[in-house]
Amino acid sequence: MAASVTVRPVAKEDYAAWRPLWDGYNAFYGRFGATALPEHITESTWQRFLDPSEPVHCLVAQEEGTGALLGLTHYLFHRSMTRIEPVCYLSDLFTREAVRGRGVGRMLIEAVYEQARAAGSSRVYWQTQETNAAGRVLYDKVAKHHGFIVYAKEL
Repeated sequence: MAASVTVRPVAKEDYAAWRPLWDGYNAFYGRFGATALPEHITESTWQRFLDPSEPVHCLVAQEEGTGALLGLTHYLFHRSMTRIEPVCYLSDLFTREAVRGRGVGRMLIEAVYEQARAAGSSRVYWQTQETNAAGRVLYDKVAKHHGFIVYAKEL
């Protein structure tokens, strides 16, 4: 499948095709119906991708020929206390269920690696739920799990 897919930055005219992928990503993590993200968060997130002054970015995997969007990844750059150069956080990764296991997710991760290198970053990292077995099969092939456990507190 990789030969028929192009990974590129999202464009303003991609919103209608990006939105179902974003909604699918959120549903995967239990954010739908009564627990769905408020619409203003989605709107702000989308606008950030289009604002060149923001450190937040979106890449999409597009099927050549049909133009259909098959997947997305969102990432951002931030400072670190242990490195001088920026660090890249791969925040979100999602592919249509029909193309899972066919290289699209890997292509999106590799494209983030390329963007990070171009930005002078020496590290890309992300987190996933422990129960995301299918995702972790891919992640174990393209990165190293360092054993960290994530803690968070809603304020």
